[in-house]
Amino acid sequence: MIGHPSSAIPFISPVESTARPLWSVMIPTYNCASYLRETLSSVLSQDPGEGIMQIEVVDDCSTADDPEAVVQELGRGRVGFYRQPHNIGVPRNFETCLQRSRGHLVHLLHGDDCVRPGFYTKMQQAFERSEVIGAAFCRHIFMDEDGHLQDVSPLEQSQSGVLDNWLERLAVEQRIMTPAMVVRRRVYEKLGGFDRRLLCAEDWEMWVRIAAHFPVWYESEPLAAYRMHSNSNTGRHIRSAEDMRYTRVAIELFQSYLPKQIAARVTRKARETYALSALDMAYQTFLQRDLVAMGNQIREALQLSGSFLVMQKLLRILLKGGLYSLQRFNQEVLP
Repeated sequence: MIGHPSSAIPFISPVESTARPLWSVMIPTYNCASYLRETLSSVLSQDPGEGIMQIEVVDDCSTADDPEAVVQELGRGRVGFYRQPHNIGVPRNFETCLQRSRGHLVHLLHGDDCVRPGFYTKMQQAFERSEVIGAAFCRHIFMDEDGHLQDVSPLEQSQSGVLDNWLERLAVEQRIMTPAMVVRRRVYEKLGGFDRRLLCAEDWEMWVRIAAHFPVWYESEPLAAYRMHSNSNTGRHIRSAEDMRYTRVAIELFQSYLPKQIAARVTRKARETYALSALDMAYQTFLQRDLVAMGNQIREALQLSGSFLVMQKLLRILLKGGLYSLQRFNQEVLP
């Protein structure tokens, strides 16, 4: 197995059966059954048949809802269901998804995300056009918790095809949301699964690891949708700033995947990029009067980078915060 010689990166066992589907659509869930109906419908509407596509929900021992009931209602025996005996966290639940997958192409689709019509056809064509690619991803849509369009990811290149200089670009900033990505199973078998040390940013580290060893295909049409809400994996960690702490750890982990001549420069830029992002979040949480979250995000920003741009932005935020607080004081306290 290529990658860190660490027990933190699990070995993904090869599939022994010779009768295998082309696709494994593995759907990890945790307390998101209210969205799962839309997720499953988006897959089942493109279902090419059981012989070609495995569809299975892998639940991380949900406590707030019943994803199995949704699977039985919509799947009608077509969709598999596996429930963890106890909650094991995102990376290990992903690991279970990979171990249980049987297809040549693996699509991890969060139980609160979905795909648009044509996703599986277009992504299959990418792998048919290039034997050397290890993975392929498409442009994606950001939606809110109610499914309303918020934004579309920027174009990586104008035409679909293999990306140039992708490793360096991806290592500076996470540019792929998980529902947009499809990976050959043999790539996971070679590189290992998601790093168990990361409760956030585990997908970014994985995509960088793949890009360090294989060409990656880009589909320019937005065919996947990523849902943003406070109960998502990242959303749950914002107040404690664990999202940024794990981002910092991910950067440290994948530095060794980069060519030596660019590793220091690229990771320095990545740290600055996410320090600035943490400061943006610090200001947002300040406006929500969550000073604990603000302080935690500022702390992690400074752990990531102390560059001139970061310090300049921090000063601007502190000045804005002071002016905002003074204005609120005048409005609410003074007669």
